[in-house]
Amino acid sequence: MTPPEEVVPEGLRIGSRVYRSRLIMGTGGAANLDVLERALVASGTELTTVAMRRADSGGGPGVVDLLRRLDIDVLPNTAGCRTAAEATLTAQLAREALETDLIKLEIAGDDRTLLPDPIELLDAAVTLVDDGFVVLAYTNDDPILAARLRDCGVAAVMPLGSPIGTGLGIANPHNLEMIVASATVPIILDAGIGTASDAALAMELGCDGVLLASAVNRADDPVAMASAMSAAVYAGSLARGAGRIPKRFWAQASSPARD
Repeated sequence: MTPPEEVVPEGLRIGSRVYRSRLIMGTGGAANLDVLERALVASGTELTTVAMRRADSGGGPGVVDLLRRLDIDVLPNTAGCRTAAEATLTAQLAREALETDLIKLEIAGDDRTLLPDPIELLDAAVTLVDDGFVVLAYTNDDPILAARLRDCGVAAVMPLGSPIGTGLGIANPHNLEMIVASATVPIILDAGIGTASDAALAMELGCDGVLLASAVNRADDPVAMASAMSAAVYAGSLARGAGRIPKRFWAQASSPARD
Protein backbone atom coordinates (compact mmCIF):
# COMPACT_ATOMS: atom_id res chain seq x y z
CA MET A 1 0.00 0.00 0.00
CA THR A 2 1.63 3.22 -1.16
CA PRO A 3 0.09 6.26 0.55
CA PRO A 4 -1.69 8.84 -1.61
CA GLU A 5 0.39 11.92 -2.34
CA GLU A 6 -2.17 14.22 -0.72
CA VAL A 7 -1.77 12.39 2.62
CA VAL A 8 2.03 12.35 2.77
CA PRO A 9 2.94 15.09 0.29
CA GLU A 10 6.69 15.19 0.77
CA GLY A 11 7.36 11.48 1.08
CA LEU A 12 10.66 10.11 2.37
CA ARG A 13 13.57 12.26 1.22
CA ILE A 14 16.99 10.62 0.97
CA GLY A 15 19.49 13.11 -0.40
CA SER A 16 18.02 14.38 -3.65
CA ARG A 17 15.64 11.42 -4.01
CA VAL A 18 12.05 11.41 -2.76
CA TYR A 19 10.12 8.18 -2.19
CA ARG A 20 6.36 8.08 -1.71
CA SER A 21 6.64 4.85 0.26
CA ARG A 22 8.19 5.18 3.70
CA LEU A 23 8.82 1.45 3.93
CA ILE A 24 12.29 0.23 2.95
CA MET A 25 12.62 -3.49 2.50
CA GLY A 26 15.54 -5.86 2.87
CA THR A 27 16.13 -9.03 0.91
CA GLY A 28 17.90 -11.11 3.56
CA GLY A 29 16.17 -14.32 4.61
CA ALA A 30 13.87 -14.57 1.60
CA ALA A 31 12.98 -18.15 0.74
CA ASN A 32 13.42 -17.65 -2.99
CA LEU A 33 13.17 -14.97 -5.65
CA ASP A 34 9.53 -15.70 -6.48
CA VAL A 35 8.38 -15.16 -2.89
CA LEU A 36 10.64 -12.15 -2.57
CA GLU A 37 9.17 -10.56 -5.69
CA ARG A 38 5.60 -10.98 -4.49
CA ALA A 39 6.48 -9.60 -1.06
CA LEU A 40 8.23 -6.58 -2.55
CA VAL A 41 5.24 -5.81 -4.74
CA ALA A 42 2.86 -6.21 -1.79
CA SER A 43 4.97 -3.88 0.33
CA GLY A 44 4.87 -1.02 -2.18
CA THR A 45 8.51 -0.26 -1.42
CA GLU A 46 10.54 1.89 -3.77
CA LEU A 47 13.90 1.30 -2.07
CA THR A 48 15.36 -2.04 -1.01
CA THR A 49 18.65 -2.86 0.62
CA VAL A 50 20.97 -5.63 -0.55
CA ALA A 51 24.01 -6.98 1.28
CA MET A 52 26.91 -6.61 -1.14
CA ARG A 53 28.76 -9.62 0.17
CA ARG A 54 25.80 -11.83 -0.76
CA ALA A 55 24.17 -10.07 -3.69
CA ASP A 56 24.39 -11.17 -7.30
CA SER A 57 25.20 -7.83 -8.89
CA GLY A 58 26.15 -9.33 -12.23
CA GLY A 59 23.98 -9.98 -15.22
CA GLY A 60 22.32 -13.14 -13.96
CA PRO A 61 18.84 -13.58 -12.54
CA GLY A 62 19.79 -12.31 -9.11
CA VAL A 63 18.30 -10.02 -6.53
CA VAL A 64 19.66 -6.87 -8.13
CA ASP A 65 18.15 -7.80 -11.49
CA LEU A 66 14.83 -8.42 -9.76
CA LEU A 67 14.86 -4.99 -8.14
CA ARG A 68 15.68 -3.27 -11.40
CA ARG A 69 12.86 -5.11 -13.17
CA LEU A 70 10.45 -3.93 -10.46
CA ASP A 71 11.78 -0.36 -10.75
CA ILE A 72 12.92 -0.43 -7.12
CA ASP A 73 16.05 1.54 -6.23
CA VAL A 74 18.90 -0.61 -4.92
CA LEU A 75 20.36 0.38 -1.55
CA PRO A 76 23.61 -1.58 -1.17
CA ASN A 77 24.70 -2.19 2.39
CA THR A 78 27.92 -3.10 4.14
CA ALA A 79 26.50 -5.92 6.29
CA GLY A 80 29.23 -8.30 7.38
CA CYS A 81 31.88 -5.60 7.72
CA ARG A 82 33.73 -5.25 11.03
CA THR A 83 35.92 -2.21 10.43
CA ALA A 84 35.67 1.20 8.82
CA ALA A 85 38.24 0.12 6.22
CA GLU A 86 36.16 -2.93 5.22
CA ALA A 87 32.99 -0.88 5.00
CA THR A 88 34.64 1.85 2.93
CA LEU A 89 36.02 -0.67 0.45
CA THR A 90 32.66 -2.46 0.21
CA ALA A 91 30.89 0.84 -0.45
CA GLN A 92 33.34 1.76 -3.18
CA LEU A 93 32.90 -1.62 -4.86
CA ALA A 94 29.12 -1.26 -4.64
CA ARG A 95 29.25 2.17 -6.27
CA GLU A 96 31.29 0.80 -9.13
CA ALA A 97 29.18 -2.34 -9.61
CA LEU A 98 25.72 -0.84 -9.18
CA GLU A 99 26.31 2.74 -10.33
CA THR A 100 24.72 4.29 -7.26
CA ASP A 101 26.00 6.67 -4.62
CA LEU A 102 23.56 5.30 -2.04
CA ILE A 103 25.04 3.20 0.75
CA LYS A 104 23.59 1.80 3.94
CA LEU A 105 26.51 1.84 6.34
CA GLU A 106 26.48 -1.10 8.75
CA ILE A 107 29.43 -2.19 10.91
CA ALA A 108 28.77 -4.81 13.59
CA GLY A 109 30.89 -4.98 16.71
CA ASP A 110 30.55 -8.76 17.14
CA ASP A 111 28.74 -11.76 15.71
CA ARG A 112 26.58 -12.50 18.73
CA THR A 113 24.72 -9.21 19.16
CA LEU A 114 25.36 -7.69 15.73
CA LEU A 115 25.15 -4.33 17.47
CA PRO A 116 26.84 -1.44 15.66
CA ASP A 117 30.43 -0.56 16.52
CA PRO A 118 30.08 3.19 17.20
CA ILE A 119 33.76 4.08 16.76
CA GLU A 120 34.21 2.29 13.43
CA LEU A 121 30.79 3.51 12.29
CA LEU A 122 31.51 7.19 12.83
CA ASP A 123 34.95 6.86 11.25
CA ALA A 124 33.49 5.24 8.14
CA ALA A 125 30.62 7.72 7.93
CA VAL A 126 33.03 10.67 7.81
CA THR A 127 35.13 8.98 5.11
CA LEU A 128 32.18 8.01 2.92
CA VAL A 129 30.45 11.40 3.17
CA ASP A 130 33.72 13.08 2.17
CA ASP A 131 33.92 10.65 -0.79
CA GLY A 132 30.51 11.76 -2.09
CA PHE A 133 28.33 8.93 -0.88
CA VAL A 134 24.72 9.37 0.25
CA VAL A 135 25.07 7.56 3.55
CA LEU A 136 22.27 5.96 5.54
CA ALA A 137 23.89 5.03 8.82
CA TYR A 138 22.63 2.06 10.83
CA THR A 139 23.29 2.78 14.49
CA ASN A 140 22.15 1.94 17.98
CA ASP A 141 19.49 4.01 19.76
CA ASP A 142 21.99 6.42 21.35
CA PRO A 143 20.87 10.05 20.81
CA ILE A 144 24.43 11.35 21.15
CA LEU A 145 25.83 9.05 18.47
CA ALA A 146 22.86 9.85 16.26
CA ALA A 147 23.71 13.55 16.58
CA ARG A 148 27.36 12.90 15.73
CA LEU A 149 26.35 11.02 12.59
CA ARG A 150 23.94 13.80 11.62
CA ASP A 151 26.64 16.41 12.11
CA CYS A 152 29.12 14.58 9.88
CA GLY A 153 26.68 14.78 6.98
CA VAL A 154 24.87 11.46 6.63
CA ALA A 155 21.62 11.57 4.65
CA ALA A 156 19.66 9.51 7.19
CA VAL A 157 20.18 8.08 10.65
CA MET A 158 18.84 4.56 11.19
CA PRO A 159 18.57 3.65 14.88
CA LEU A 160 17.72 0.08 15.78
CA GLY A 161 14.59 -0.88 17.65
CA SER A 162 16.34 -3.96 19.03
CA PRO A 163 19.10 -6.26 17.74
CA ILE A 164 18.91 -7.52 14.16
CA GLY A 165 16.60 -10.46 13.62
CA THR A 166 15.29 -10.62 17.19
CA GLY A 167 11.79 -9.38 16.45
CA LEU A 168 11.70 -7.79 19.90
CA GLY A 169 10.23 -4.52 18.66
CA ILE A 170 11.26 -1.10 19.97
CA ALA A 171 13.10 -1.74 23.23
CA ASN A 172 13.57 1.92 24.18
CA PRO A 173 10.87 4.16 22.72
CA HIS A 174 12.02 7.20 24.68
CA ASN A 175 15.51 7.07 23.19
CA LEU A 176 13.92 6.98 19.78
CA GLU A 177 11.80 10.01 20.65
CA MET A 178 14.91 11.90 21.75
CA ILE A 179 16.66 11.08 18.48
CA VAL A 180 13.63 12.26 16.52
CA ALA A 181 13.33 15.45 18.59
CA SER A 182 16.78 16.69 17.59
CA ALA A 183 16.81 15.34 14.03
CA THR A 184 17.62 17.45 10.99
CA VAL A 185 17.86 14.45 8.65
CA PRO A 186 15.37 11.60 8.20
CA ILE A 187 15.20 9.05 11.02
CA ILE A 188 14.47 5.51 9.81
CA LEU A 189 13.80 2.76 12.31
CA ASP A 190 15.95 -0.22 11.38
CA ALA A 191 16.14 -3.69 12.94
CA GLY A 192 14.10 -5.45 15.58
CA ILE A 193 10.69 -5.12 13.96
CA GLY A 194 8.65 -8.23 14.75
CA THR A 195 5.17 -7.42 13.57
CA ALA A 196 3.06 -4.64 12.10
CA SER A 197 2.32 -2.88 15.39
CA ASP A 198 6.08 -2.30 15.87
CA ALA A 199 6.25 -0.51 12.53
CA ALA A 200 3.18 1.59 13.34
CA LEU A 201 4.71 2.56 16.70
CA ALA A 202 7.93 3.68 15.03
CA MET A 203 5.99 6.04 12.80
CA GLU A 204 3.83 7.26 15.69
CA LEU A 205 7.03 8.12 17.58
CA GLY A 206 8.03 10.35 14.71
CA CYS A 207 10.26 8.25 12.49
CA ASP A 208 10.30 9.18 8.82
CA GLY A 209 10.40 5.58 7.66
CA VAL A 210 10.95 1.95 8.60
CA LEU A 211 13.41 -0.60 7.22
CA LEU A 212 12.75 -4.28 7.80
CA ALA A 213 13.59 -7.66 6.32
CA SER A 214 13.30 -10.63 8.66
CA ALA A 215 9.80 -9.71 9.86
CA VAL A 216 8.54 -10.19 6.32
CA ASN A 217 10.94 -12.67 4.75
CA ARG A 218 10.78 -15.12 7.66
CA ALA A 219 7.05 -14.80 8.31
CA ASP A 220 4.82 -17.79 7.62
CA ASP A 221 3.24 -15.78 4.81
CA PRO A 222 5.74 -13.15 3.63
CA VAL A 223 3.38 -11.60 1.11
CA ALA A 224 0.60 -11.08 3.67
CA MET A 225 3.08 -9.69 6.19
CA ALA A 226 4.48 -7.29 3.60
CA SER A 227 0.98 -5.94 3.04
CA ALA A 228 0.50 -5.61 6.81
CA MET A 229 3.77 -3.70 7.20
CA SER A 230 2.86 -1.33 4.40
CA ALA A 231 -0.50 -0.61 6.01
CA ALA A 232 1.12 -0.20 9.44
CA VAL A 233 3.68 2.33 8.22
CA TYR A 234 0.91 4.23 6.46
CA ALA A 235 -1.39 4.14 9.52
CA GLY A 236 1.39 5.16 11.89
CA SER A 237 2.30 8.10 9.69
CA LEU A 238 -1.33 9.23 9.58
CA ALA A 239 -1.70 8.88 13.35
CA ARG A 240 1.48 10.89 13.96
CA GLY A 241 0.13 13.66 11.79
CA ALA A 242 -3.30 13.55 13.40
CA GLY A 243 -1.91 13.88 16.93
CA ARG A 244 -2.68 11.48 19.73
CA ILE A 245 -4.60 12.58 22.82
CA PRO A 246 -2.54 13.21 25.96
CA LYS A 247 -2.15 10.31 28.35
CA ARG A 248 -4.05 10.79 31.65
CA PHE A 249 -3.71 9.11 35.02
CA TRP A 250 -7.46 9.29 35.76
CA ALA A 251 -10.45 8.59 33.59
CA GLN A 252 -12.12 11.42 31.70
CA ALA A 253 -15.63 11.08 30.30
CA SER A 254 -15.74 11.52 26.55
CA SER A 255 -18.84 13.76 26.84
CA PRO A 256 -19.28 16.55 29.43
CA ALA A 257 -21.89 16.06 32.18
CA ARG A 258 -25.22 17.94 31.89
CA ASP A 259 -25.67 20.88 34.30
